[in-house]
Amino acid sequence: MNRILIKNATHYSKNEKVDIALENGVIVSELSGEADKVIDADGLTLFPGLVDMHCHLREPGFEYREDIETGTKSAAKGGFSSVCCMPNTKPVCDNAAVVEGILRRAEIVGSANVFPIGAASKGLEGKELAEIGLMKEAGIVAVSDDGKPIATANLLKKVLEYASDFDIPVLNHCEEMSISEGAMNDGEVATSLGLRGIPAIAEEIMIARDILTAEYLDMPIHICHVSTRRGIDIIRQAKKRGVKVTCETCPHYYSLTENACETYDTNFKMNPPLRSEDDRQAVIEGLKDGTIDCIVTDHAPHHIDEKDIEFSLANNGIIGFETAFGVSYTYLVKPGYLTLTELIEKMAVNPSRILRLGRGTLDTGMPADIMLADLNEEYVYTEEEILSKAKNSPYIGTDLQGRVKLTITGGKITYDELR
Repeated sequence: MNRILIKNATHYSKNEKVDIALENGVIVSELSGEADKVIDADGLTLFPGLVDMHCHLREPGFEYREDIETGTKSAAKGGFSSVCCMPNTKPVCDNAAVVEGILRRAEIVGSANVFPIGAASKGLEGKELAEIGLMKEAGIVAVSDDGKPIATANLLKKVLEYASDFDIPVLNHCEEMSISEGAMNDGEVATSLGLRGIPAIAEEIMIARDILTAEYLDMPIHICHVSTRRGIDIIRQAKKRGVKVTCETCPHYYSLTENACETYDTNFKMNPPLRSEDDRQAVIEGLKDGTIDCIVTDHAPHHIDEKDIEFSLANNGIIGFETAFGVSYTYLVKPGYLTLTELIEKMAVNPSRILRLGRGTLDTGMPADIMLADLNEEYVYTEEEILSKAKNSPYIGTDLQGRVKLTITGGKITYDELR
């Protein structure tokens, strides 16, 4: 038996004190016996465990950057009970054997539920379909060539058609590669820094292609990490037409701009790149009006040797598990752009719905995935507290508010600051 009783917590959407009982990994109306552990959550807010539908755990093949054990420990510290890992591993997650290996490893060392995303094309090469059916049987929850776009419109059409036969969502990294060679957002800041810029249309062209293809087929598609005003507007207009499109963004796109690159700090180098202040405002508008469905981390750990080099040569990407909630509360909820309920829709409810995970809820009978946070706690994020194997965060030294205090996954405590 594993019985936990959480008392006196403030429910995130009801804004009232509640008790919640967890037994054998499930939320129950009442315990069948004495609690093994009682947690007094007075002063804390109760949330469902967060769901990250877009991250990189790097295992297999890049364990020097991150592995499933360290990555999920970092996720649990950030309040995540479930994470969906992208297939750009080595070997690529494009077959059932790799999927099964990831799931086995997560079962042994994981501090969060791990849901693999399979490659859309073999080897991420954009030439022929991966083994989508066999990977679905093995346990993938979606397909994507993330890190790259699905290479051609013809291949995208085939992926959408084939994935629909297996009821598998398609997630696409939107980047027109032929015009995206550069180190940061194209504009005055890039010019002043002497860095080659990536134009916003590199993202927008691909968003338009994907939407038109999905509309033609009347099939759903999910757009990854949107970052530009025009791209968001293309999605907004498509939704009004009834296109089955969903999309996501990341905390860095509503909290940072291209100006952060002026120090040549490679922790601000990512793909898509940090955009203009106008784009940042557009991301917030898209979150407010529901155009943007989800907030994801795109957690992308790198070794220091891949980041501590010239800006133009450094790898793209940042870690994001441990700061996602604090950044989102600080930059979205505190200023009044989103309510807590709306934030959790973006960070738990909608990702679970799109990928059909059956998570992101506090309903009785559902998996006991729980997060407690102190919304009043102000803190400075430091490198010393990072649990990820990587340290490439742009938020080191940043003042944040809203700190995760406890995470429970499947009825097991996976992160605890209350001890």
